[in-house]
Amino acid sequence: MATQTTPQDDAGLQRNAGLEAQGLNPKGEVHWNLTPPVLIQDAIRRGEGQVADMGPFASVTAPHTGRSPNDKFLVKEPSSEHDVDWGRVNRPMSPEHFETLLADVQSYLDERDELFVQDLYCGADPKYRLSVRYVSPNAWQMAFVRNMFIRPEATELPTFDPNFTVLHAPEMQADPGRHGTRTGTFVVLNLAKRMILIGGTRYAGELKKAMFTVMNYYMPKEGVLSMHCSANIGPAGDTALFFGLSGTGKTTLSADPNRSLIGDDEHGWSPEGVFNFEGGCYAKAINLSPEGEPDIYRTTQMFGTILENVVLDPLTRTVKFEDQSITENTRVSYPLHYIRNHVPSGRGGHPRNIVLLTADAFGVLPPVSKLTHDQALYYFLSGYTAKVAGTERGVKEPQATFSACFGDVFLVWHPSKYAEMLGRLIDQHQSDVWLVNTGWTGGPYGVGTRMKLSHTRTMVHALLRGDLSHVDLVKDPMFGLMVPKAVQGVPNSVLSPRETWADGAAYDAQAKKLAGMFKENFQKFEKFVPESVKNAGPQP
Repeated sequence: MATQTTPQDDAGLQRNAGLEAQGLNPKGEVHWNLTPPVLIQDAIRRGEGQVADMGPFASVTAPHTGRSPNDKFLVKEPSSEHDVDWGRVNRPMSPEHFETLLADVQSYLDERDELFVQDLYCGADPKYRLSVRYVSPNAWQMAFVRNMFIRPEATELPTFDPNFTVLHAPEMQADPGRHGTRTGTFVVLNLAKRMILIGGTRYAGELKKAMFTVMNYYMPKEGVLSMHCSANIGPAGDTALFFGLSGTGKTTLSADPNRSLIGDDEHGWSPEGVFNFEGGCYAKAINLSPEGEPDIYRTTQMFGTILENVVLDPLTRTVKFEDQSITENTRVSYPLHYIRNHVPSGRGGHPRNIVLLTADAFGVLPPVSKLTHDQALYYFLSGYTAKVAGTERGVKEPQATFSACFGDVFLVWHPSKYAEMLGRLIDQHQSDVWLVNTGWTGGPYGVGTRMKLSHTRTMVHALLRGDLSHVDLVKDPMFGLMVPKAVQGVPNSVLSPRETWADGAAYDAQAKKLAGMFKENFQKFEKFVPESVKNAGPQP
């Protein structure tokens, strides 16, 4: 076996450690826990990308420029098969196919000239976190996971004992007939072996979200609610959660200069409070500007940041944030401490406020409303937002999107398990729950306008301060939501969606249409929830 060392001037890093526990016997050099300068240097040496203006590293992952959810599998084995909600999200793979794929991935990695290893924590609370060993032939993707997860102190590395392993073979293609995969791309989780295999795609987001899926399995077993949400904390120590699907404002609204960021995407809610699963952020970069997102934009001007699938000017290597020629899903990865107003511990107390974000392109939901306990569970399970028709010519109708718990593609248990846990925690800690619509007003997409960000921020600030807990509320007749009659700084007409439409009858028809979509989607949950939750939705 080749000597497995890091450069001698990389002081404090683990040396001469083997990969036998991962079933590897590499022929090439193994680099252990390199720091960002060395990883980026190696990535450039290996031709994995280039340095952009101001110092970030840029890489292109085409043809895969997003996750491949249809290529994700869970091994169906006795210790977990009765826990898993099998179906569209959790596709089964046989243990036999997994063992064949594992052996081929191990052989593939053994033959590489170089391997890069990162030992990291997933979970800011030591009581619940996993110790994860990543192994990859690519340096830049190990710089990515080093950004995204929690970095042990140098003194911890010599005795680091991983209890989960991720073997990463981005250039290896699976054989569906031999390995039981759908295509050459594979993301396979084996909960019994505590191992993930990822290959056939260079998209770095798979390295992050696969571990989130793992946490969504293990955390509920530990009495911790795993959540696809951002979190921040106010000057008075009040924690807030922001659930939302892509494009609803989860990152924008949680990155508040008046509050400290706990994390932007994945958290656990334990008996002790809220904690971040990660040590970094993975934000969308499309149309990023210093005016719209100053804190995130600032990270793109810093060494150590990873830019994924952005377009660089060929002469100056400045980033063309508006350029979608590779993908609209351009991304920026950076460690949490690159955000000036962050919480170093990655932990906060029990949330005083929980905000469910939706971008309603039908233009009928109120911009802010307070939810009862049953409504909170109904809208949490619904996980509603609406996508506009995109660039398809002639298509003007918005498309309703329902993603249970605001992240169904990452769930392992049935969604009702997470909803039950949320309900108990809300009751136990008397958290207020709000539905905030960041979508359209005055009409649907194509007719109305997007809700002003300034109005949304004003409403969110008001509810976080507690101002909206003592104002008069009026019940929305279609959706049953309790809407504030007034919010200081926001025109009263904005608070009543029907009043913003020129044609009230057209609003009624659109509202009834969306209400029907909610009812149809919720049918799959009806046998898992109390009658009171079933009846907490719209009444078309």
